[in-house]
Amino acid sequence: MGIAPTVQIRSGVTSRTTPGIDEGLYVPTALLVCAGLLTYEVFRAVWIGRERRRATGERSGLVEGGEVIAQVDRSRTLLLVGFGLLASAYFLASVGPAALLGSREASFDARNAAWPDPAVRSIMYALAIYPLLVGAGALAQLRRGARGLPIARWYLAGLVACVVVLLLIVNPVGSARYTFGTVAFALICYAGAMLTPQRVRIALAGTLGAFLFLFPLADAFRSDEVNLTRNGFFGEYMGNPDYDAFWQVANGFSFWVDGLVIPLRQILGSALFWVPRSLWADKPTDTGILLAQYRGYSFDNLSAPLWAELLVNGGLIALIVGFALVGIGLRFMDTRLLLSFASGGLWSIVGAIFPVYMTILMRGSLLQATGAMAVAVACVLVIRSRPSRPGAAQLE
Repeated sequence: MGIAPTVQIRSGVTSRTTPGIDEGLYVPTALLVCAGLLTYEVFRAVWIGRERRRATGERSGLVEGGEVIAQVDRSRTLLLVGFGLLASAYFLASVGPAALLGSREASFDARNAAWPDPAVRSIMYALAIYPLLVGAGALAQLRRGARGLPIARWYLAGLVACVVVLLLIVNPVGSARYTFGTVAFALICYAGAMLTPQRVRIALAGTLGAFLFLFPLADAFRSDEVNLTRNGFFGEYMGNPDYDAFWQVANGFSFWVDGLVIPLRQILGSALFWVPRSLWADKPTDTGILLAQYRGYSFDNLSAPLWAELLVNGGLIALIVGFALVGIGLRFMDTRLLLSFASGGLWSIVGAIFPVYMTILMRGSLLQATGAMAVAVACVLVIRSRPSRPGAAQLE
């Protein structure tokens, strides 16, 4: 939302997949992007102030806001891991390991052949990944708190099995970059990357560096013909269809100005992602596809960043309300992560998975992203265990 559109505007070479953007939309689009970010920061600051006012007299440690931080349940974790291994085995049998280790296009074609319905395909892919990813985080916690070396070794064996299967399904060659990044970051967190301030600095600096320098190179595996040639740092952004987000915000703004918005229709389609189109004939399409059809583009596999999603659901008011809720919601999560990374608990698993998964949600379309998110949230809730008293907050 910053580097790519700046390079494209200054060079005059915008994304090839979003041609014909009116230059008069450049400044309004930039203002809309800034309005969303400013709204996020303001309401995040408001929530911080609320937390500080409530902080007086509250206990620290495992008690946050008068509530015991949720822990992971051992029995439910083992059940989730067992289910995840079965779901992953079914996925591998349906798609085939060879397709997963080929190009991203070959991997997607294999999934499309196995499950033609997009909603079913999204859920099956998520079930092959997130039960094991959440289960691996819970096993890592159980291993650290295990009583006795033999039990710790069993947890380690289960953890290794989860990681091996995960990296077979989600690898840097056959998987979307956002999906692989989510899994890789979570595994790094499980290995202890967030336990000390120094490790946090190294992990986050490495993540930013990966977005800037490794993310573009990973696109070399999109097709069977590997291409690692790049035209310099700024040349990477000029005309590159991977960086169409800013222009899709411009298209979303035009969609709203033209009076085509049906309030909350696209959000409803995302919330009911699990309903097959065979049962809902006029189910909304991805917002990226909707905007491509609105502009008459021949290529419709486009992003729909959160700004565009909110604009096509209710214009400027929806954008302000949406980013206000994001600011409050993420601060609410951050507060709990600080304690959980140090002491363990359910929120440390949330903090390992969802921050990088946010890139998928921010890029859009939401309809593509909500299926996997719903599965991940359900898996987190499955392993949740709340102790009856603060002193009972144990991993085993």
